[in-house]
Amino acid sequence: MTNAPADTQAAPQASDQYVQSLARGLAVIRAFDTEHPVMTLTAVAARTGLTRATARRFLHTLVELGYVRTDGKTFALTAKVLQLGYAYLSGLSLPQLAQPHLEELSLKLGESTSAAVLDGTDIAYVARVTTRRIMTIGITVGTRFPAYATSMGRVLLAGLSPADLKAYIAAADIKPLTPRALGSAKELLAVLDTVRAQGWCLLDQELELGLMSVAAPVYDGPKVVAAVNVSLQAQSVAAKPDPDAYLSSVAEEIVATAKLISADLTARG
Repeated sequence: MTNAPADTQAAPQASDQYVQSLARGLAVIRAFDTEHPVMTLTAVAARTGLTRATARRFLHTLVELGYVRTDGKTFALTAKVLQLGYAYLSGLSLPQLAQPHLEELSLKLGESTSAAVLDGTDIAYVARVTTRRIMTIGITVGTRFPAYATSMGRVLLAGLSPADLKAYIAAADIKPLTPRALGSAKELLAVLDTVRAQGWCLLDQELELGLMSVAAPVYDGPKVVAAVNVSLQAQSVAAKPDPDAYLSSVAEEIVATAKLISADLTARG
């Protein structure tokens, strides 16, 4: 977090609708960060640019509202301030929650990222960040693929109850889509055991030759509700100094991203 005082942030131009006291109260809340979790009245006044008397009034108002606690000398935020963020999260859909996390991961890895949900025997893409086209088929929100043949689909299938997975196996037309792909329900079930145990899935050119992907589950509470993945070019992966280590690092990143989205979903709920 920045060390700059909270009042150095660009303020909106004042208008007849502008409530200065609200702006100052929010400035007091924003003054607390990871580097300044506990502050004296003097420190809060300095970081907000408010007088000590004004800062004191806002701090004690926030104390009475439950957003700030004090020991008489210092002040700190309470967990109640999280409700301000939850109100925002509660109005967002899964794609809206996932998109910024996918964008951040795509920027970090330089690869395309996606989110999908299970719909019948297929997966349906609900969010997508594209860096370049690496499939013969263009993928957009709404694109569908057989669940068994995709990394996100296998993550979603691994999260099904035994009864739901049995129903899926009965309904799905499982056949190899490439020479490298599995082609039977027995093979799929064995793969799903591995996915379930490790918490992520690597797909190596089973949907289309030249395409690899790594996926992880997104939870809403205890239930797997979606999956996210990173799409990779097999040729680029093979060119890495240590392909296995690279894939492991990608798996760590996608699992971390899935956990962040899951946390947002839990908070929204």
